[in-house]
Amino acid sequence: MLKRKIGKIALGFAAALSASAALATVAEARDLTVVSWGGAYQDAQKKVYFEPFKKASGVAMNDESWDGGVGVLRAKVQGGAATWDVVQVESDELAVGCEEGLFEKLDYSKIGGEAAYIPPAVNACGVGSILYDFVLGYDKDKLKEAPSGWADFFDTRKIPGKRALRQGPKTTLEIALMADGVAPKDVYKVLATDEGVDRAFKKLDSIKGDIVWWKAGAQPPQLLASGEVAMTSVYNGRIDTANKNEKKNFGMVWDGALFTIDSWVILKGSPNKDAAYKFLDFAGKAENQSKLSENIAYGTSNKDAAALLAPAILKDLPTAPDNIKNAVEINVAFWLENIDRLTERFNKWAAK
Repeated sequence: MLKRKIGKIALGFAAALSASAALATVAEARDLTVVSWGGAYQDAQKKVYFEPFKKASGVAMNDESWDGGVGVLRAKVQGGAATWDVVQVESDELAVGCEEGLFEKLDYSKIGGEAAYIPPAVNACGVGSILYDFVLGYDKDKLKEAPSGWADFFDTRKIPGKRALRQGPKTTLEIALMADGVAPKDVYKVLATDEGVDRAFKKLDSIKGDIVWWKAGAQPPQLLASGEVAMTSVYNGRIDTANKNEKKNFGMVWDGALFTIDSWVILKGSPNKDAAYKFLDFAGKAENQSKLSENIAYGTSNKDAAALLAPAILKDLPTAPDNIKNAVEINVAFWLENIDRLTERFNKWAAK
């Protein structure tokens, strides 16, 4: 009797193991899942990356969108039930996630080699997807005189009206220093000192009563369109989209723009690494990246992509030579080290 019971238990255990193994196989056999930022940007990606990739490669692929946050990625990877494979991340998420081991280290030989990409796009854990700017945006139909840079943004006598800035210290302090005469190349050198931080807040004091704060990227074009603000800091792609899709007549000032790079990463432990590399290779090719820029005005990471673009398109991209010459790359290391301290100070200043 005891032997029969043990035998039944063993059979039950074996069946459970078999079922578990079957479930694991199903999980591992799932389709490649690529995650991006949604909206008009992901619509463009579907058109030039996702659908053509599926057709060319025969790889079964789904795409999803997210709102960012390294905590989301942490939960996916450390929870052991990640349903995502390739994710587009911002520069700070790339830095933190790489340090924490949330991403696979990339084998660049599978995606065209490091030399195929602009230097800021090459990272051990990620490869650049787009380069984009925070620019000064305004409505050409409402301003008689176009602003020439951040100094005009802070000159309410020359250009009356409210101004909009992204809520928080990041980008805001850099803009304030450039408005106060700091050369773009020296912004982080000055901001790294207590005196530089004081200088930035003093400059912000000069227009504090005229600032409207925005949080989401969709807000600045809306603020311009409604006439609530005369000028705003804004993602360059949002201005381009509003002009193309909504027939707006918004202008941008590239001088002193702040740029950053988003990157593609492969989540640690992805069961679809081979397919993920095939996708990254496809999305990294110059001819495909140039098509993305034709649909939405973000800069490319492949060195050869810009040469494939018509001059009329290239002139509106952050990576155009004239547009990037006085731009400042957002310093990821500086903000990872100082974001908590400066956010606390910013919040206290804003609440006064």
